[in-house]
Amino acid sequence: MSTALILIDLQNDYFPGGRYPLWNADATLAAVEAETAAARARGEMVIHVQHIATPGAPFFEPDTDGVAIHPRAFAVAPDAPVIVKHHADSFRDTGLEALLARRGVERLRIAGMMTQNCVTHTALSRSADRYRVEVLAPCTTTVDEMVHRIALSALSDRVPVVDPARA
Repeated sequence: MSTALILIDLQNDYFPGGRYPLWNADATLAAVEAETAAARARGEMVIHVQHIATPGAPFFEPDTDGVAIHPRAFAVAPDAPVIVKHHADSFRDTGLEALLARRGVERLRIAGMMTQNCVTHTALSRSADRYRVEVLAPCTTTVDEMVHRIALSALSDRVPVVDPARA
């Protein structure tokens, strides 16, 4: 089964020094780095998803350092395609679905930021219905631990939420 690891919004604005730093961002990034290296070793496709907001947005504003993919996330998969999005759902108005179809992907493993927003909207997207989807719990984060845990709990009713280190 062909698998893709989707890395959603691992962008500078969500890290310390950015416009909207998230809870546990550095630990989440370390987990993403480890999981990305493992996925590449298994021959899985890795895809970066980058949110670009409209000019004047509070974060992810075009042509700012904050909109860039975090250098450590990029370094672990520098040759991975980058899908640009403007909505919470990584499939909406992007080339993600076409890319996955071209590569014959059947399984999606989702990591990234924010758990209750872009991670959830992508995992529950109607466009994701054709894939076997799972969300990698330690590779996701959001504004605080409580919102993160509530989002993962709610999401687990619809898609598997897994910890690859415990598999």
